[in-house]
Amino acid sequence: MKAIRMRIQKFSRPGVILMATVVVIITSMVAANATQTITTPNAAFVSFSLAAGASSAPITPATNRSVLVMGCSTSFGGVGQASLLHVPGGIVWVGLDSYYPAAITQGNTSIAGVHIVYIQNDHHVDIKTASADAILVHNGSTVTAAGNVTLVW
Repeated sequence: MKAIRMRIQKFSRPGVILMATVVVIITSMVAANATQTITTPNAAFVSFSLAAGASSAPITPATNRSVLVMGCSTSFGGVGQASLLHVPGGIVWVGLDSYYPAAITQGNTSIAGVHIVYIQNDHHVDIKTASADAILVHNGSTVTAAGNVTLVW
């Protein structure tokens, strides 16, 4: 310990400042290379309460980006999700219908009224195409259905 203290005392003040500067620069370079850029996703949240046979207003997903659409029925239970791509003039998707029975859903259309994903456990509430450029929630049951849909892109 005494030898280390004597070596430190032998350094001149400018030498110690130079060494400290080198250590700070090297540490900064390592830290700069170790950082990761994380972007916050965009999201849209839509709640619904639909009378029997009613549909929500159209929801337009982001264009030319992958969009995760998740929905749930809070009145009956059930969840469903789909990854979709909205390009001008059409929608492409693949996802998983709500349980009972759960099933893979997929498609590609520019026509309104095409089923995308069921978000209620007995398959009465679903997300459908509203047009070539939008989706909607449809309540096909005989009673009011409530829930929500989240889009993340």
